[in-house]
Amino acid sequence: MQHTRKYSIDYGEVAELYKKPINAWPKPSVDPEVNWKEFEAIEWDSNYYETQELPEVMLGKKLFFDPKLSSSSQISCSSCHNPQLGWGDGQEVALGNDHLQGKRNTQSLFNIGDRKSYFWDGRARTLEEQLKGPISAHNEMNMKPEKLAGKLSRIKEYRQLFKEAYATEKISFDKIAKAIAVFQRTIRSQPSKLDKFIKGDYKAMSDKEIYGMHLFRTKARCMNCHYGKYLTDESFHNIGLTYYKREYEDLGLYHITKNSDDVGKFKTPSLRDLDYTAPWMHNGLMDDMHGIVSLYNSGMQMINPTPEEKKKDPNFPVTDPLVKPLKLNETEIDAIVSFLKSMSGSYYKMPRPDIPRQ
Repeated sequence: MQHTRKYSIDYGEVAELYKKPINAWPKPSVDPEVNWKEFEAIEWDSNYYETQELPEVMLGKKLFFDPKLSSSSQISCSSCHNPQLGWGDGQEVALGNDHLQGKRNTQSLFNIGDRKSYFWDGRARTLEEQLKGPISAHNEMNMKPEKLAGKLSRIKEYRQLFKEAYATEKISFDKIAKAIAVFQRTIRSQPSKLDKFIKGDYKAMSDKEIYGMHLFRTKARCMNCHYGKYLTDESFHNIGLTYYKREYEDLGLYHITKNSDDVGKFKTPSLRDLDYTAPWMHNGLMDDMHGIVSLYNSGMQMINPTPEEKKKDPNFPVTDPLVKPLKLNETEIDAIVSFLKSMSGSYYKMPRPDIPRQ
Protein backbone atom coordinates (compact mmCIF):
# COMPACT_ATOMS: atom_id res chain seq x y z
CA MET A 1 0.00 0.00 0.00
CA GLN A 2 1.32 3.45 -0.87
CA HIS A 3 1.63 6.49 1.40
CA THR A 4 0.38 4.94 4.61
CA ARG A 5 1.38 7.86 6.86
CA LYS A 6 -1.48 9.59 8.71
CA TYR A 7 -1.79 13.34 8.24
CA SER A 8 -3.79 15.73 10.39
CA ILE A 9 -6.09 17.75 8.18
CA ASP A 10 -8.67 20.49 8.46
CA TYR A 11 -11.70 18.97 6.74
CA GLY A 12 -13.81 22.06 7.38
CA GLU A 13 -12.17 24.28 4.77
CA VAL A 14 -12.99 21.86 1.95
CA ALA A 15 -16.41 21.02 3.45
CA GLU A 16 -17.51 24.66 3.15
CA LEU A 17 -17.09 24.41 -0.65
CA TYR A 18 -19.94 21.87 -0.69
CA LYS A 19 -22.38 23.36 1.82
CA LYS A 20 -24.29 25.05 -0.97
CA PRO A 21 -26.62 24.02 -3.84
CA ILE A 22 -25.14 21.18 -5.91
CA ASN A 23 -24.86 23.29 -9.08
CA ALA A 24 -22.38 25.50 -7.18
CA TRP A 25 -20.14 22.59 -6.09
CA PRO A 26 -16.57 22.33 -7.45
CA LYS A 27 -16.55 20.39 -10.73
CA PRO A 28 -15.10 16.87 -10.53
CA SER A 29 -11.79 15.76 -12.05
CA VAL A 30 -12.97 13.66 -14.97
CA ASP A 31 -11.16 12.66 -18.17
CA PRO A 32 -12.31 14.51 -21.32
CA GLU A 33 -13.92 11.47 -22.98
CA VAL A 34 -16.14 10.69 -19.95
CA ASN A 35 -19.74 11.86 -20.26
CA TRP A 36 -20.31 12.16 -16.49
CA LYS A 37 -23.46 13.23 -14.69
CA GLU A 38 -23.74 15.10 -11.40
CA PHE A 39 -24.86 13.31 -8.24
CA GLU A 40 -28.62 13.22 -7.82
CA ALA A 41 -30.64 12.65 -4.66
CA ILE A 42 -33.04 9.73 -4.49
CA GLU A 43 -36.48 10.42 -3.05
CA TRP A 44 -38.37 8.57 -0.36
CA ASP A 45 -40.97 6.36 -2.08
CA SER A 46 -44.15 7.64 -0.43
CA ASN A 47 -46.31 5.11 -2.31
CA TYR A 48 -44.24 2.08 -1.29
CA TYR A 49 -46.78 0.37 0.96
CA GLU A 50 -49.68 0.94 -1.43
CA THR A 51 -47.59 -0.44 -4.31
CA GLN A 52 -46.90 -3.63 -2.32
CA GLU A 53 -50.67 -4.30 -2.20
CA LEU A 54 -51.14 -4.29 -6.00
CA PRO A 55 -52.14 -7.78 -7.27
CA GLU A 56 -49.22 -8.08 -9.73
CA VAL A 57 -46.68 -7.00 -7.09
CA MET A 58 -48.15 -9.36 -4.48
CA LEU A 59 -47.97 -12.24 -6.96
CA GLY A 60 -44.39 -11.35 -7.93
CA LYS A 61 -43.34 -11.18 -4.29
CA LYS A 62 -44.77 -14.66 -3.50
CA LEU A 63 -43.03 -16.08 -6.60
CA PHE A 64 -39.74 -14.40 -5.62
CA PHE A 65 -39.76 -16.02 -2.17
CA ASP A 66 -41.16 -19.40 -3.31
CA PRO A 67 -38.66 -22.31 -3.49
CA LYS A 68 -41.06 -24.17 -5.79
CA LEU A 69 -39.51 -22.15 -8.64
CA SER A 70 -36.51 -24.51 -8.40
CA SER A 71 -36.44 -28.15 -9.50
CA SER A 72 -35.71 -29.28 -5.92
CA SER A 73 -38.36 -26.95 -4.41
CA GLN A 74 -35.62 -25.89 -1.99
CA ILE A 75 -34.17 -22.72 -3.59
CA SER A 76 -35.97 -19.44 -4.23
CA CYS A 77 -34.82 -16.16 -5.75
CA SER A 78 -34.51 -14.96 -2.14
CA SER A 79 -31.94 -17.69 -1.38
CA CYS A 80 -29.37 -15.47 -3.13
CA HIS A 81 -31.21 -12.14 -2.83
CA ASN A 82 -32.01 -11.97 0.87
CA PRO A 83 -33.70 -8.76 2.09
CA GLN A 84 -31.82 -9.15 5.39
CA LEU A 85 -28.48 -9.06 3.52
CA GLY A 86 -28.98 -5.99 1.33
CA TRP A 87 -30.75 -8.15 -1.28
CA GLY A 88 -27.53 -10.11 -1.80
CA ASP A 89 -26.34 -13.27 -0.03
CA GLY A 90 -23.26 -12.19 1.92
CA GLN A 91 -21.17 -14.89 0.17
CA GLU A 92 -18.20 -14.61 -2.17
CA VAL A 93 -20.13 -16.38 -4.92
CA ALA A 94 -23.68 -17.71 -5.17
CA LEU A 95 -24.57 -21.15 -3.81
CA GLY A 96 -27.33 -22.96 -5.70
CA ASN A 97 -28.76 -26.36 -6.63
CA ASP A 98 -26.91 -29.32 -5.01
CA HIS A 99 -24.78 -26.70 -3.22
CA LEU A 100 -22.96 -25.99 -6.46
CA GLN A 101 -21.04 -22.74 -6.41
CA GLY A 102 -21.41 -20.11 -9.08
CA LYS A 103 -18.45 -18.18 -10.40
CA ARG A 104 -19.53 -14.64 -9.55
CA ASN A 105 -20.70 -12.56 -6.65
CA THR A 106 -24.46 -12.10 -6.25
CA GLN A 107 -25.43 -8.53 -7.10
CA SER A 108 -27.78 -6.61 -4.83
CA LEU A 109 -31.28 -5.87 -6.15
CA PHE A 110 -31.40 -2.31 -4.80
CA ASN A 111 -32.67 -0.04 -7.63
CA ILE A 112 -32.54 -2.98 -10.06
CA GLY A 113 -35.39 -1.49 -12.09
CA ASP A 114 -33.15 1.40 -13.18
CA ARG A 115 -30.30 -0.70 -14.56
CA LYS A 116 -29.60 -0.59 -18.32
CA SER A 117 -28.28 -4.17 -18.49
CA TYR A 118 -28.07 -7.15 -16.14
CA PHE A 119 -25.44 -9.58 -14.83
CA TRP A 120 -21.77 -8.65 -14.36
CA ASP A 121 -21.28 -9.15 -18.12
CA GLY A 122 -24.46 -7.34 -19.21
CA ARG A 123 -25.79 -10.34 -21.13
CA ALA A 124 -29.45 -9.58 -20.38
CA ARG A 125 -31.13 -6.34 -21.46
CA THR A 126 -34.35 -6.60 -19.43
CA LEU A 127 -35.25 -7.86 -15.96
CA GLU A 128 -37.61 -10.39 -17.50
CA GLU A 129 -34.84 -11.75 -19.74
CA GLN A 130 -32.45 -11.82 -16.79
CA LEU A 131 -34.77 -14.09 -14.80
CA LYS A 132 -34.38 -17.01 -17.18
CA GLY A 133 -30.70 -17.29 -16.30
CA PRO A 134 -30.83 -18.20 -12.60
CA ILE A 135 -34.08 -20.19 -12.90
CA SER A 136 -32.67 -22.48 -15.60
CA ALA A 137 -28.95 -22.62 -14.62
CA HIS A 138 -28.01 -26.09 -13.34
CA ASN A 139 -25.91 -24.60 -10.52
CA GLU A 140 -28.66 -22.20 -9.42
CA MET A 141 -32.38 -23.16 -9.49
CA ASN A 142 -32.04 -25.87 -12.16
CA MET A 143 -35.63 -25.49 -13.38
CA LYS A 144 -36.72 -25.87 -17.01
CA PRO A 145 -38.74 -22.68 -17.71
CA GLU A 146 -41.20 -24.62 -19.88
CA LYS A 147 -42.01 -26.94 -16.94
CA LEU A 148 -42.43 -24.22 -14.30
CA ALA A 149 -45.85 -23.00 -15.46
CA GLY A 150 -47.26 -26.53 -15.24
CA LYS A 151 -45.82 -27.02 -11.75
CA LEU A 152 -47.44 -23.82 -10.44
CA SER A 153 -50.72 -24.45 -12.31
CA ARG A 154 -51.38 -27.39 -9.97
CA ILE A 155 -51.68 -24.96 -7.04
CA LYS A 156 -55.15 -23.47 -6.70
CA GLU A 157 -53.99 -20.36 -4.83
CA TYR A 158 -51.54 -19.49 -7.63
CA ARG A 159 -54.27 -19.86 -10.26
CA GLN A 160 -56.35 -17.36 -8.26
CA LEU A 161 -53.41 -14.95 -7.83
CA PHE A 162 -52.67 -15.01 -11.58
CA LYS A 163 -56.35 -14.37 -12.26
CA GLU A 164 -56.30 -11.32 -9.96
CA ALA A 165 -53.13 -9.99 -11.61
CA TYR A 166 -53.77 -10.88 -15.27
CA ALA A 167 -57.53 -11.61 -15.52
CA THR A 168 -56.84 -15.24 -16.45
CA GLU A 169 -55.95 -18.38 -14.48
CA LYS A 170 -53.66 -19.53 -17.31
CA ILE A 171 -50.07 -19.48 -16.04
CA SER A 172 -47.15 -19.03 -18.43
CA PHE A 173 -43.42 -18.52 -17.87
CA ASP A 174 -43.67 -15.05 -19.42
CA LYS A 175 -46.27 -14.05 -16.84
CA ILE A 176 -44.15 -15.55 -14.03
CA ALA A 177 -41.15 -13.50 -15.22
CA LYS A 178 -43.25 -10.36 -15.64
CA ALA A 179 -44.70 -10.57 -12.12
CA ILE A 180 -41.30 -11.16 -10.48
CA ALA A 181 -39.81 -8.25 -12.47
CA VAL A 182 -42.68 -5.96 -11.41
CA PHE A 183 -41.98 -6.86 -7.77
CA GLN A 184 -38.22 -6.40 -8.16
CA ARG A 185 -38.76 -2.88 -9.51
CA THR A 186 -40.19 -1.93 -6.10
CA ILE A 187 -36.87 -2.76 -4.37
CA ARG A 188 -35.29 0.67 -3.97
CA SER A 189 -32.69 2.36 -1.80
CA GLN A 190 -33.92 4.65 0.91
CA PRO A 191 -32.43 8.15 1.11
CA SER A 192 -28.99 8.23 2.76
CA LYS A 193 -26.95 10.99 4.42
CA LEU A 194 -25.70 11.96 0.96
CA ASP A 195 -29.25 12.44 -0.35
CA LYS A 196 -30.20 14.63 2.61
CA PHE A 197 -27.02 16.68 2.10
CA ILE A 198 -27.70 17.19 -1.63
CA LYS A 199 -31.20 18.39 -0.71
CA GLY A 200 -29.80 21.08 1.58
CA ASP A 201 -29.43 19.44 5.01
CA TYR A 202 -25.76 20.40 5.42
CA LYS A 203 -25.57 18.78 8.88
CA ALA A 204 -26.48 15.35 7.44
CA MET A 205 -22.83 14.60 6.56
CA SER A 206 -19.77 15.15 8.76
CA ASP A 207 -16.93 17.33 7.50
CA LYS A 208 -14.81 14.17 7.16
CA GLU A 209 -17.47 12.54 4.93
CA ILE A 210 -17.70 15.70 2.83
CA TYR A 211 -13.91 15.78 2.50
CA GLY A 212 -14.04 12.14 1.37
CA MET A 213 -16.66 13.13 -1.21
CA HIS A 214 -14.38 15.90 -2.45
CA LEU A 215 -11.52 13.41 -2.88
CA PHE A 216 -13.91 10.93 -4.56
CA ARG A 217 -14.79 13.68 -7.05
CA THR A 218 -11.22 14.94 -7.59
CA LYS A 219 -7.91 13.32 -6.60
CA ALA A 220 -9.28 9.75 -6.36
CA ARG A 221 -10.80 9.98 -9.88
CA CYS A 222 -13.80 7.85 -8.85
CA MET A 223 -16.27 9.94 -10.87
CA ASN A 224 -14.76 8.71 -14.11
CA CYS A 225 -16.96 5.62 -13.59
CA HIS A 226 -19.19 6.28 -10.56
CA TYR A 227 -21.56 9.21 -11.08
CA GLY A 228 -25.21 10.21 -11.34
CA LYS A 229 -28.08 9.08 -9.13
CA TYR A 230 -26.81 5.52 -8.62
CA LEU A 231 -23.06 6.19 -8.87
CA THR A 232 -22.46 4.00 -11.89
CA ASP A 233 -21.81 4.76 -15.56
CA GLU A 234 -23.75 1.57 -16.47
CA SER A 235 -20.73 0.63 -18.59
CA PHE A 236 -17.98 -2.02 -18.54
CA HIS A 237 -14.33 -1.72 -17.52
CA ASN A 238 -11.33 -3.97 -16.91
CA ILE A 239 -9.97 -2.75 -13.57
CA GLY A 240 -7.17 -5.33 -13.54
CA LEU A 241 -8.83 -8.25 -11.73
CA THR A 242 -9.06 -10.79 -14.56
CA TYR A 243 -6.58 -13.26 -13.01
CA TYR A 244 -5.62 -14.10 -16.59
CA LYS A 245 -4.40 -17.70 -16.95
CA ARG A 246 -4.50 -18.13 -13.16
CA GLU A 247 -6.95 -19.41 -10.54
CA TYR A 248 -10.09 -17.22 -10.47
CA GLU A 249 -9.69 -16.30 -14.16
CA ASP A 250 -12.86 -14.65 -15.48
CA LEU A 251 -12.83 -12.85 -18.82
CA GLY A 252 -16.14 -11.06 -18.21
CA LEU A 253 -17.75 -9.28 -21.15
CA TYR A 254 -15.47 -11.15 -23.60
CA HIS A 255 -17.50 -14.33 -22.98
CA ILE A 256 -20.50 -12.53 -24.49
CA THR A 257 -18.94 -10.45 -27.30
CA LYS A 258 -15.84 -12.55 -28.20
CA ASN A 259 -14.12 -9.20 -28.79
CA SER A 260 -10.56 -9.24 -27.41
CA ASP A 261 -10.96 -5.58 -26.37
CA ASP A 262 -13.60 -6.76 -23.87
CA VAL A 263 -11.43 -9.26 -22.01
CA GLY A 264 -11.79 -8.72 -18.27
CA LYS A 265 -14.46 -6.03 -18.51
CA PHE A 266 -17.24 -6.09 -15.92
CA LYS A 267 -20.24 -3.88 -15.25
CA THR A 268 -19.60 -0.86 -13.03
CA PRO A 269 -21.63 -1.56 -9.87
CA SER A 270 -23.73 1.04 -8.12
CA LEU A 271 -22.11 2.31 -4.91
CA ARG A 272 -25.38 2.83 -3.07
CA ASP A 273 -25.95 0.82 0.13
CA LEU A 274 -22.41 -0.57 0.15
CA ASP A 275 -22.61 -1.07 3.90
CA TYR A 276 -25.17 -3.84 3.40
CA THR A 277 -23.84 -5.57 0.28
CA ALA A 278 -20.37 -6.97 1.12
CA PRO A 279 -18.41 -8.78 -0.19
CA TRP A 280 -17.72 -6.79 -3.34
CA MET A 281 -16.23 -7.11 -6.84
CA HIS A 282 -17.38 -9.59 -9.50
CA ASN A 283 -15.68 -12.46 -7.67
CA GLY A 284 -16.62 -11.42 -4.13
CA LEU A 285 -13.00 -11.54 -3.01
CA MET A 286 -13.03 -8.12 -1.31
CA ASP A 287 -14.85 -7.45 1.96
CA ASP A 288 -12.91 -4.45 3.26
CA MET A 289 -13.54 -0.96 1.87
CA HIS A 290 -10.12 0.32 2.93
CA GLY A 291 -8.58 -2.57 1.01
CA ILE A 292 -10.56 -1.75 -2.13
CA VAL A 293 -9.65 1.96 -2.05
CA SER A 294 -6.00 0.98 -1.45
CA LEU A 295 -6.16 -1.35 -4.45
CA TYR A 296 -7.38 1.50 -6.67
CA ASN A 297 -4.72 3.73 -5.10
CA SER A 298 -2.06 1.38 -6.47
CA GLY A 299 -3.26 1.98 -10.03
CA MET A 300 -3.83 -1.73 -10.80
CA GLN A 301 -1.56 -1.47 -13.84
CA MET A 302 1.01 -4.03 -12.73
CA ILE A 303 0.17 -6.85 -15.16
CA ASN A 304 -0.43 -5.08 -18.47
CA PRO A 305 1.13 -6.78 -21.52
CA THR A 306 4.00 -5.35 -23.50
CA PRO A 307 3.15 -4.53 -27.16
CA GLU A 308 4.91 -7.76 -28.16
CA GLU A 309 2.91 -9.84 -25.70
CA LYS A 310 -0.36 -8.26 -26.86
CA LYS A 311 0.51 -8.98 -30.50
CA LYS A 312 1.29 -12.59 -29.66
CA ASP A 313 -1.84 -13.00 -27.50
CA PRO A 314 -4.66 -10.57 -28.48
CA ASN A 315 -6.67 -11.71 -25.45
CA PHE A 316 -4.01 -10.60 -22.97
CA PRO A 317 -6.11 -8.20 -20.83
CA VAL A 318 -5.28 -4.49 -20.70
CA THR A 319 -6.34 -2.52 -17.63
CA ASP A 320 -8.61 0.44 -18.40
CA PRO A 321 -6.52 3.64 -18.77
CA LEU A 322 -9.03 5.42 -16.51
CA VAL A 323 -7.44 3.47 -13.63
CA LYS A 324 -4.24 5.26 -12.56
CA PRO A 325 -2.06 5.45 -9.42
CA LEU A 326 -3.68 8.00 -7.10
CA LYS A 327 -1.02 8.85 -4.47
CA LEU A 328 -3.61 8.98 -1.70
CA ASN A 329 -2.31 8.96 1.88
CA GLU A 330 -3.95 6.94 4.66
CA THR A 331 -5.94 9.92 5.97
CA GLU A 332 -7.38 10.49 2.50
CA ILE A 333 -8.24 6.79 2.05
CA ASP A 334 -9.99 6.87 5.43
CA ALA A 335 -12.05 9.93 4.43
CA ILE A 336 -13.10 8.31 1.12
CA VAL A 337 -14.28 5.20 3.00
CA SER A 338 -16.31 7.45 5.32
CA PHE A 339 -17.96 9.00 2.27
CA LEU A 340 -18.67 5.58 0.70
CA LYS A 341 -20.46 4.54 3.91
CA SER A 342 -22.54 7.75 3.88
CA MET A 343 -24.37 6.47 0.76
CA SER A 344 -26.08 3.67 2.71
CA GLY A 345 -29.64 4.55 3.73
CA SER A 346 -31.35 2.80 6.62
CA TYR A 347 -33.29 0.13 4.81
CA TYR A 348 -36.57 -1.62 5.38
CA LYS A 349 -36.12 -5.34 6.00
CA MET A 350 -39.01 -6.89 4.09
CA PRO A 351 -40.81 -9.74 5.87
CA ARG A 352 -41.25 -12.91 3.83
CA PRO A 353 -44.78 -13.46 2.52
CA ASP A 354 -46.90 -16.57 3.00
CA ILE A 355 -46.20 -18.97 0.12
CA PRO A 356 -49.09 -20.74 -1.73
CA ARG A 357 -49.00 -24.44 -0.86
CA GLN A 358 -52.15 -26.05 -2.28
